[in-house]
Amino acid sequence: MKLTTMLCTCLLLAACSGRVATPAGQECVEGQRIANQELEDAKVKGFGGSIQWIKAAGLLTDAAVHQQLEKYESCSDKVRRARIYINEAGK
Repeated sequence: MKLTTMLCTCLLLAACSGRVATPAGQECVEGQRIANQELEDAKVKGFGGSIQWIKAAGLLTDAAVHQQLEKYESCSDKVRRARIYINEAGK
């Protein structure tokens, strides 16, 4: 019984994460990781209240939603746009 439960769990997890393994899914996930770190760095440097920072934070929130919906191209586009705003915030 335990083996069956464990096997079902593994299959479920594999099914849920299969699309993230695509190049578009990987770009979305990795881009979010990098952009969120850049956003946090900008906040630490004192740019947390700027309009650019707020726009970037909103885009990254949207990107996370699109990732959950498996709309990876849209996710990556939002991440790219967010990174532009983050860079502008630091100028």
